[in-house]
Amino acid sequence: MDLEYTESEKEFRAQAREWLVANVPRGLKSGDTAEGFAQHVEWEKLLYDARWAVVSWPERYGGRAASLWEWLIFEEEYYRAGGPPRVTQNGIFLLAPTVFDFGTPEQQDAVLPRMAAADDLWCQGWSEPGAGSDLAATSSRAKPDPTGGWRLTGQKTWTTRGAFCTHMFGLFRTDPESERHHGLTYFMIPLDTQGITVRGFDRLDGDEGFAEVFLEDVHVPDEAVLGGVGEGWRVAMSTTGSERGLTLRSPGRFMSAAENLISLAQSRPDAATPILRDKIASAWIDAEAYRLFTLSQVTSIVAGGSPGAQSSLNKVFWSELDIRLQGTALDLLGQEAELDGAWTRSFMFALAGPIYAGTNEIQRNIIAERLLGLPRK
Repeated sequence: MDLEYTESEKEFRAQAREWLVANVPRGLKSGDTAEGFAQHVEWEKLLYDARWAVVSWPERYGGRAASLWEWLIFEEEYYRAGGPPRVTQNGIFLLAPTVFDFGTPEQQDAVLPRMAAADDLWCQGWSEPGAGSDLAATSSRAKPDPTGGWRLTGQKTWTTRGAFCTHMFGLFRTDPESERHHGLTYFMIPLDTQGITVRGFDRLDGDEGFAEVFLEDVHVPDEAVLGGVGEGWRVAMSTTGSERGLTLRSPGRFMSAAENLISLAQSRPDAATPILRDKIASAWIDAEAYRLFTLSQVTSIVAGGSPGAQSSLNKVFWSELDIRLQGTALDLLGQEAELDGAWTRSFMFALAGPIYAGTNEIQRNIIAERLLGLPRK
């Protein structure tokens, strides 16, 4: 694993750092509120106009054709500059890699430019009332329309930012006799299609971006199918690999949080007890370990490898690291942690990490079976 950056990569870093320091906004409201979501979209449009929204994409889609190494560099600089969470992440970081892998040229041309420009805003229609962490239990249905296209019926829930998005991607069962991983098809759906009802609901923290999506005899064209009829599970595994692996949670985010944790401790020397200093050191070491593990993964990918089940290992590690980082900050804050603040909100969000993108219990089963070769029973 080569840890030395080339001169061109160093120049890329300097260019990204200069632009981000000059342009990263401050004081945006939560992207899970209507007002905050609109603010974040404006920021992401500015990113796009400067060609920083999708740096690794081809130039024809608004990117810079940056290498995977350069993408990691940009992510480091983005979080170092205090860049806000990306409300386009479900599209850009999850759906887009799947469209590149499985989409037709026509689908790529139709979907990717508008996604990059934050004109179309995508949410993920995975969870259902009876299929939360168990994606294979999907019961929403799609049946062929005799006149062409498909008719979709069902309900999706816990749809992150679904209350504000314009499009949704998700799985539907196209073979009524099938079970579990078989007979599923991956669809991309505009949420303003007739027959769709989006019902937002508040979280306990007051944010309002979650939604239930109801589909009642919704007609979509054949072009809405991504990757082929009945191939939904295979296509979805590509998306979940991005969700659990390095794409959704780049190491730059955790290195930035670890540095901020150190700064917090330095500003509160009386609160930094020996026990807390040990926790801070451990958090920084774990963040650095995740960075180095990611670099080894990128080295393998660049050489033609694939993360495979290692994405589950990634997911368990970063989700639990996030809780340790944010929790240690709350220990430093003491009674102030009970007040609404950046660290408190980050901690509450981190608690969801072991649940979304596939619960960590399920991920540990995958690790045991596919990486360690242990028997299912």
